[in-house]
Amino acid sequence: MPTGIAIRDVRRQLFDAAERILLRDGANALTSRAVTTEAGVAKGVLHRHFEDFDAFLADLVLDRVGRVEVRSRALCESAGSGDVVGNLATALTDLFGTIVLRIVGLVIARDALRARLREAGGRGVPVLREATAMVAGYLAAERALGRVRADVDVDLLAPTLIGAAHLLFADAESPAPEAEEVRRVVATVVPVG
Repeated sequence: MPTGIAIRDVRRQLFDAAERILLRDGANALTSRAVTTEAGVAKGVLHRHFEDFDAFLADLVLDRVGRVEVRSRALCESAGSGDVVGNLATALTDLFGTIVLRIVGLVIARDALRARLREAGGRGVPVLREATAMVAGYLAAERALGRVRADVDVDLLAPTLIGAAHLLFADAESPAPEAEEVRRVVATVVPVG
């Protein structure tokens, strides 16, 4: 491996490599050696940029949290347009149809990672916590517009919907659920105006 060559955006390169490993081989295959090999960099590169492998994994999870927060803003901005059930079904499919399931599995499987993430703040499982906030924010915006019933407790409904969607997508080895199945779950859970 050549040395002395600048690597552009090494964090992104390492995160992308870790995500490819998670998707292809699962959390058990995710090691610092596997990540650096997949990224095509020397092993020392990871340790020059992160305190240790759990610090790397914590930053990987927090990076994914940031992506959910971007999705959350876009979903809230869509309030008042389209179909409430359709907007939520699309958002949940986009969310759970990505690496989110593997990230959640990684967090659950690694005690040291969970401890680091607790230090970073917040209760609950990162990514699922932000996904719940995304759904609650969107439902609140739609409720304010009269497109979701006024008596709906969005803080109770959001985790219910995230849990139901998570169960639909939970088997990462099987094909993703059909769009109509996701819509049916959302329509069952969300009382629209």
